[in-house]
Amino acid sequence: MRFYGINEAGQHKLLASHVTLCGCGALGTVMANALVRAGVGHVRIIDRDFIEPSNLQRQVLFDEHDVAENLPKAEAAARKLGAINSSVHVEPIVTDIDRTNILELTKDADIVLDGTDNFEIRYLINDVSVKLGKPWVYGGSIGSHGQTMTILPGETPCLRCVFEAAPAPGESGTCETAGVLSPIVNIVASFQVAECLKILTGQRDKINRELIYIDVWENQMRRIKIAPLLGKVDCPCCQRKRFEWLEGEQGSQTTSLCGRNAVQVSHRSPSKLNFEEMARQLETLGEVSYNRFLLKFLAEGHEFTVFPDGRAIIKGTSDMDKARVLYAKYVGH
Repeated sequence: MRFYGINEAGQHKLLASHVTLCGCGALGTVMANALVRAGVGHVRIIDRDFIEPSNLQRQVLFDEHDVAENLPKAEAAARKLGAINSSVHVEPIVTDIDRTNILELTKDADIVLDGTDNFEIRYLINDVSVKLGKPWVYGGSIGSHGQTMTILPGETPCLRCVFEAAPAPGESGTCETAGVLSPIVNIVASFQVAECLKILTGQRDKINRELIYIDVWENQMRRIKIAPLLGKVDCPCCQRKRFEWLEGEQGSQTTSLCGRNAVQVSHRSPSKLNFEEMARQLETLGEVSYNRFLLKFLAEGHEFTVFPDGRAIIKGTSDMDKARVLYAKYVGH
């Protein structure tokens, strides 16, 4: 409250604000931590995944105990954040963001923050942002470099003005090929949260209107002017109002997970899966473990992690067709 840019009035605005955070991995944990400590009143955390030991190098809200408990990232984050600031409402949602649910997950938020690791969800966020006139902050990091930009529909270029299409396979590094240096994660996420605080407190004149690029290993920082793109490119999203990702013209239901040698297969069940019954059916395969968040088993040398909404992460392959076959064979939906 002593900071001139926020003061007491701004702090009350933060407490009355609602942020939807898409993804609770490297960027997401840093952002969630900062938002809750800043006193943002309602933080909705959406993440599809569970915690693994390799996450601990850069995902600041988790520890080895969370790994041992087989906790989904959103749930583990909510528990930690509740102990940090019990006066705010942290809402964990363990699900995969896709075109069928993103409107419901974001419609009541004042701003959407990008903590994802793939462009498919970013384009979905961008479609919803433009459709609803809702601000969002893009961020990404790989290796030692990262970038971020703020999107204010109608005032700044949208994501597709700047990146009309996602990078083709092999065009950019992945977690598996390039790794991720944790300092760049903290820097990019901190820029994102700073932008969020400006927007929530009504300081729109302070908002960054450029694409910021930083490489902490090569000591580079660039500010790329993107404002002139607004209205000057024939953007299918913000100019032609074609929401191709939201309407299902683009995108897939099978996703290769960054750096994991794993594939996620999405198949939404109309009702929550009965893990007790599934465990009985799968017991001939060997050990089956489950809690109310997820069920795990091994089959054909692959580790299956099944979620209540019918999604599964199949570890030990990056072949999407093979993953779909394995899913149909053992999960059966």
